[in-house]
Amino acid sequence: MKPKEWLTTASHLILKQWCNTSDRSFKKGFGALEATQRQILHSILQSAHLARDQGVTSYEQFASTFPASRYSDWREQIQQYREQKLALSSSKLVRFQPTSGSSEQIKFIPYTKLFLDELDHAIAPWMASMYRKCPQLGSGTHYWSVSWLPESQREVLKDKNLNDDSALLGVGKRILSKFTQAVPSNVAFAANADDALFATVCYLVANRHLAMISVWSPTFALQLLERLESLQQEVIEVLESGLWGARQHSLKEVTAPYSPESAQALINSSNGEQIDFKQLWPRLSLVSSWDTAGSSAWAEKLKQRLPGVQFEGKGLWATEGVVTIPYNDQYPLAYQSHFYEFEYLEGEKQGQIIPSWQLKLGDVVSPILTSGNGLLRYCLDDCLHVTGFLEQIPCFEFQGRRFGVDLVGEKLAPETARQLLTQLNDTQSKAISLLAVDTEQQVKPFYCVLFEGEIHHSINDEYIDRLLRQNFHYELARNLGQLDRPQIRQASNGWNAYKKLVMLDGIIEGNIKPEPLKKITLNSLEQL
Repeated sequence: MKPKEWLTTASHLILKQWCNTSDRSFKKGFGALEATQRQILHSILQSAHLARDQGVTSYEQFASTFPASRYSDWREQIQQYREQKLALSSSKLVRFQPTSGSSEQIKFIPYTKLFLDELDHAIAPWMASMYRKCPQLGSGTHYWSVSWLPESQREVLKDKNLNDDSALLGVGKRILSKFTQAVPSNVAFAANADDALFATVCYLVANRHLAMISVWSPTFALQLLERLESLQQEVIEVLESGLWGARQHSLKEVTAPYSPESAQALINSSNGEQIDFKQLWPRLSLVSSWDTAGSSAWAEKLKQRLPGVQFEGKGLWATEGVVTIPYNDQYPLAYQSHFYEFEYLEGEKQGQIIPSWQLKLGDVVSPILTSGNGLLRYCLDDCLHVTGFLEQIPCFEFQGRRFGVDLVGEKLAPETARQLLTQLNDTQSKAISLLAVDTEQQVKPFYCVLFEGEIHHSINDEYIDRLLRQNFHYELARNLGQLDRPQIRQASNGWNAYKKLVMLDGIIEGNIKPEPLKKITLNSLEQL
């Protein structure tokens, strides 16, 4: 065994031991959900300045004192936090993590030491479950997708350590994980997304011991595979020379991989167009990505591209916190992490908020998080269905976003669409709705604006794209090639055209109401 292989295997052994210790604690608490959750809330309330100022110590006090909240309720305080004028938590601030919101173009979530510890409590049992499911992971390298930044944010956020997902781990696990990773995290700091993707592909091909690919959206993994097939010769040249060539300036902070052996393996596994990925990565054993709601069909396509490789769906993990983890083929609540409440979305209890220990089988709910970053009763606006229990711990299936559309992870909300339509209508045009077009894998998904009558000469697909790119995750999806350029459709009677589109997708005419953001199929759009 080569020294590097030995170091990888040894690092996995130590990581597994740490994860197994956390996993034993995770299992041990399956029968004590309420006690565990109350203890976590107590710890959070001791560190959260707002709760301490109010003298809140119990869940009952907490629920009656603080209303459910969203980012808009915290925006001013977080801005003051960033300016060091106040703090939301006594726990040490590590960084602010950027993401996009519903009406906010960009929002910053505080990551404190306590909050990162909460995430670590979820990561460890998840990884323990993965090692059990796929023992081959312990002898190969892994690709964990970094948190990619949109190009407009790269220079602004470049030196703030915001892109490295290994930073979610504890210090010891983070050090060890460096020896098991196939791709260095600084590829995300290339000057543009195309070069970042190219560097990622080169490192993946250079790694002859790749055992796992973990991404969030299956469309991103598909994009990597497609990019590799279309740029085979350029990848071979990099691996044979150890130089980036024409991409050197963009990738000046990233060392190019040098591996003539891997270049030859790529040549041997390809017919010039398609690649036999099983031959290229003989140790690849597990792929992890979203596989529910709008991602299910794309996940199936990814499985077809990588036959013979085990597949695992993701739990519900947002920038604001973790809700569920994949665990022994179920998706239990990460009950040792944050404090969780849930809002009923259906039935006579609709709108009521309950703690996790009151959930019942079949409930359809939306999670509300209270975390060690100081954000209290924070609504995630996701829809979950309770599918079962591990003793007292509820397990869930992700049903989708409550509001808005998420074709490939872009998270567009009705507020964003409403703002776009207002800007378009300010030009004396009449924009009816922003349509999210689910192409069902025929082509890349895209957005389309439906107009009535004449359109102002200043409006075209580029202009609409520029407005939509103000949304953090939309811009990222466009940079990474997951979404195609937006389109425009005109109709003499906008409302009739909108109704026809929706009815083609099976909605009864009497149930149709005008919405600023509507998901439709490509087939319906083509019939308009």
